[in-house]
Amino acid sequence: MRVEVESQVRIAVPREVVASYSADPALAPDWYVNIKSVEWRSDPSTSVGARIDFVAHFLGRRLAYTYEIVEHEPGQRLVMKTADDPFPMETEYTWMDHPEGGTRMTLANRGVPSGFGRIAAPLMKRAIRRANEKDLQLLKSILEREHGSSARPSG
Repeated sequence: MRVEVESQVRIAVPREVVASYSADPALAPDWYVNIKSVEWRSDPSTSVGARIDFVAHFLGRRLAYTYEIVEHEPGQRLVMKTADDPFPMETEYTWMDHPEGGTRMTLANRGVPSGFGRIAAPLMKRAIRRANEKDLQLLKSILEREHGSSARPSG
């Protein structure tokens, strides 16, 4: 069973600021509640081919996996993939100017769980959605606190 989850948030901060902050894997533990550590396997950059090790706690389990950046259009889109079990997954961030000012950020996860994850896919989908929504709200609060709530459109 394929799991697909997409969540969005409006952040009252210019797109360039939101994209720069959220696309930096080293900052992921600051705004992803479940991510506990990040370590670069390659030179620290967000260029295609860069590899990053993550350690997370999700649904009561410790997960260690390596993401590879497969697409990056700075300020617009970032896509990372992992082939690691138990849940090979793709994570995509997109950033767009919000019509009312600030940024609309979308966080999407797609994958096909294996083993026990396949049986628990409906539970995983709900848990991923809840976690993503919390993470985006935390990101919003960090960025709006640090950068004011200047909601002017990005150029």
